[in-house]
Amino acid sequence: MDAKTALIVIDMQKGFLNEASAQCIRGAGATVPACTAVINHCRKQNIPVFFVTRRYRADGSDVEHTRFERWLEGGRAMSPGCPDEISADMPEEFGFCGRDYRIIKPRYSAFFHTELDLILRRLGVNTIVLAGTTTPNCIRTTCYDGISLEYNVAVLSDCTSSNTEEIQQSNLRDMANVGAQIMTGEEFISGALIRDTVSLARENVGR
Repeated sequence: MDAKTALIVIDMQKGFLNEASAQCIRGAGATVPACTAVINHCRKQNIPVFFVTRRYRADGSDVEHTRFERWLEGGRAMSPGCPDEISADMPEEFGFCGRDYRIIKPRYSAFFHTELDLILRRLGVNTIVLAGTTTPNCIRTTCYDGISLEYNVAVLSDCTSSNTEEIQQSNLRDMANVGAQIMTGEEFISGALIRDTVSLARENVGR
């Protein structure tokens, strides 16, 4: 496995996984086993694992205006003092390794106003593998930002989720059409090649 690869797991938190949450993504809970397998594989292969998550302030001052009303009326998920079942905690199955990275993001993209790009570059990473939820929002914006920032991007289809299968498939197609590689978690674990189109482009500039 390419040592320049990093796994980015986005928003796999009780507030998005639990059906009791107003922010629940219907397909997210079912992806926990596949995500866990990929996380464990990356740890064994010394591939950096980034958990990029949400944590809202109790007063709601940092909640997106487009979801503020639902957040307020739905128990203030992922904020201090909210019920445990809709908290910012991740599934216990993921565990935690001292080498893992944890980043809190303020909006959809894992790159927006976070230190993610800085750390990836410091580690020499040029390829990011995306898992988590939701595919049309946080996965998609992170994918597009990653491509814009000159990373090779792979999206794990069975480790990402949407509220409907139609939404899931249409967004996976869109990301494939802009150059992301779509594969399953098992294909990634089995060593499926992630094309280094970034290096290819750099090496052939001006030819």
